[in-house]
Amino acid sequence: MMQDWANWALETARVRGSTYADVRVMDIRQRDLSTKNGQVGALSETESLGIGVRVIAAGAWGFASSDRLTREGVEACAAQAVAIARASALAKRQDVMMVPEGAYIDTWKSPCRTDPFRIALEQQLDLLLAADREMGKVAGVTLTETSMQFRRIDELFASSIGSVIRQTKTQSGCGIVATSFAANEIQRRSYPNSFGGQHALAGYELIESLDLLRHAPRVAEEAVALHKAEQCPEGVRTILLDGSQLGLQVHESIGHPIELDRVLGMEANFAGLSFLTLEKLNNLRYGSDIVNVVADARIEHGPGLGTFGYDDEGVPAQCTDIIKNGLFTGYLSNRETAAAIGAPRSGGTMRAESWNRLPIIRMTNVSLLPGTWRFDDLIVDTDDGILMDTNRSWSIDDRRYHFQFSTEIGWEIQRGRKVRMLKNPSYSGITTDFWNSCDAICGRDYWTLWGTPNCGKGQPMQTIGTGHGAAPARFRNVKVGVAFAKG
Repeated sequence: MMQDWANWALETARVRGSTYADVRVMDIRQRDLSTKNGQVGALSETESLGIGVRVIAAGAWGFASSDRLTREGVEACAAQAVAIARASALAKRQDVMMVPEGAYIDTWKSPCRTDPFRIALEQQLDLLLAADREMGKVAGVTLTETSMQFRRIDELFASSIGSVIRQTKTQSGCGIVATSFAANEIQRRSYPNSFGGQHALAGYELIESLDLLRHAPRVAEEAVALHKAEQCPEGVRTILLDGSQLGLQVHESIGHPIELDRVLGMEANFAGLSFLTLEKLNNLRYGSDIVNVVADARIEHGPGLGTFGYDDEGVPAQCTDIIKNGLFTGYLSNRETAAAIGAPRSGGTMRAESWNRLPIIRMTNVSLLPGTWRFDDLIVDTDDGILMDTNRSWSIDDRRYHFQFSTEIGWEIQRGRKVRMLKNPSYSGITTDFWNSCDAICGRDYWTLWGTPNCGKGQPMQTIGTGHGAAPARFRNVKVGVAFAKG
């Protein structure tokens, strides 16, 4: 039926006078589980099925969506999209222009060895409750939390240029958190990452690989131990960031500012605009010579939340050099913004959260490529520094230029050895100064493609997953301070 719905919509848009049309039919299934202090928190399973129709008519965009999937409902939706485009044309400054793209007929599926929706809810919940109990056994732990999330998207894309693309993506993720309250202080530790854990384009095999039960006691013990740790010293220091924290640093200080709609002033919601104005392309020294960043949606890069076969404009997945040997070389673009800056082709980064949302430019897998260092050698080579692990909070201005991040835990390094645990560590800086201070990046064996499942953008807001590959790295002369210190 998906193909019939798409055909009805495309034909209606053509008859109504559109010069271009594309259709997305999306069937989305989601399962969410969580526990808190040994009790079930959330336990839900939802499904959503509908159609979104995007057209150009009279030189302007129109979009409409519907879950009324009769022939009458689909045709009415397409007609409404054309009517909206004609109304929008009354206020247009110029006709919509897009770079050319080919027509593709293809089917693509993400890797998934074990279908998470075929695993009984009771089995998944039992694992979370067991991890919750393990954390709760540690004296001094006040709050234990666990979560799992699964999402399957079955999508048909069809366009008036002849593309018919069927994609199926399965996403899985989980995480655990232990929190300890003592006096006026709160400390927490998370695994395998904060804010929901680790997420990937994978099946239930991801959950099994993370071995929550084995890590639960350590997470809880570290949360309690942080109360007795020394405060992070203040000043200008060498810092080492673990891969998960560095992934978030990439997301905030590279991923958002390279979104070309922000640069052109077409989008400012949530993350603001960007300091990466057009004259900086191929001219700005973004980082040191060892800093190489790509935006890569191809499966060869890894099963990240930004991995797909084709974007929601029907453009094949690509790898774009964003920073090459420290030089700023690329943006995240779509067919329209590529035309606006004279680029020959879209970067293939248009994505929509659901069938009832308009596709917008989103991060794919924006990743810092691995270097050559072994992690142990990086520690040994650091005479005086602080290793910071697992994000706790972040703040960055609306041009993505000035930032401050804090992490859950720190470790002081003296003469090549980790000597003591530190609590409430934070660091701050200016984006380009920070990346130019990078002098060592660990190799492929230490590189992980981290999943960020909750990136918000647009109005109405869309929450979508992005990927960020990173390995631990070292930065010199960074301002270090104390976050969340007692008053």
